[in-house]
Parts: sequence; structure tokens; C-alpha cells
Amino acid sequence: MINMHIFLVGMAGAGKTSLGRRAAQNLNLRFVDTDQRVCEMMGMTVNEIFATFGEPFFRNAETGALVELVGQEPCIVSTGGELCTFQENVTIMKNHGVIVHIDRPLDQIISDIKVDRRPLLAGGTHEDVIDQYNRCIGHYRAAADYRLDNSKGFVLGVKNLMEMIEDIR
Repeated sequence: MINMHIFLVGMAGAGKTSLGRRAAQNLNLRFVDTDQRVCEMMGMTVNEIFATFGEPFFRNAETGALVELVGQEPCIVSTGGELCTFQENVTIMKNHGVIVHIDRPLDQIISDIKVDRRPLLAGGTHEDVIDQYNRCIGHYRAAADYRLDNSKGFVLGVKNLMEMIEDIR
């Protein structure tokens, strides 16, 4: 059991969801992905929400999911790649837990990321990934209480995240 939420922030492809989900499973903690929660609330995929209602609607829904979540039992939360670019969301997260920046080198993200599976990058290019990284990296660093280097592979990333969560408890 943890006594506060652990919010994972970082780029799409940095490992927030995969590391968070596995660490939560290993530590017997609940895991929530904010993008997935918005999709459940809307009964639509992220791409459908963007196409039907637009990005501002999706960003507001993310904040709504965050507000709903912080009223529940503490858990590990993977946030959308741009959620912490809005100060309101950072304030909510800081008031209800700690923020961990899952940091992975841009060249590794580019080599792994499937741009067609990422809502903001659908139909995009690796240049779009670079642009998003440059737009968001300062926000991740400024918001984070902790930084986790996820450049050495999944197994070590999970191990390091689990140790970090144990220390935070």
C-alpha cells in the first residue's frame, strides 16, 4: 500500500505505461492510465475523441479524469504525454502525490515509437516526435519530484521504478 499517488510523466514512448503497469503488478498496487480512463469515460478511442471533439476537449477530459482519480485510493498513474504541460494538472498532482519523470533518450524513443499508434502523432513523422519532445521536456523536468532514467531497458527500468516507489512509501 502507498499513502499517496505516484504520477508518471514523460514522452509517449518513454515507458510510463509499460513500467508503471509492471511495477504496480509486482508491488500489488492499482495502476491507472489517464488516457485509457478518458477513453472509458467517453466510450471512444483517443483518435475518435480527437476527431469528434478536438484536442481541447480531450485535454479537459484528462483534467477531469485526474480530478476523479485523486479522490480515490492512492495508486500508480501513467499520465498522457502532454498532461503536465498544463499548470493546473501539475498542481493537482503535486497536491495529491509525487511526480516521477520517466526519462528516456530521444533517439531511443524515435527508434521504438510507432507514430501511427500515438494520437497526437497519428500520420505524423519522427520530426513530430522531436517537436513534441522539445515542446514538453522542460515541463517534465520542472514538474518532477523524481527522475527515473529509462535508457537501460525494460527490466532495469521496472526494477528502478519499484525501488523508487518503495523509497517514497
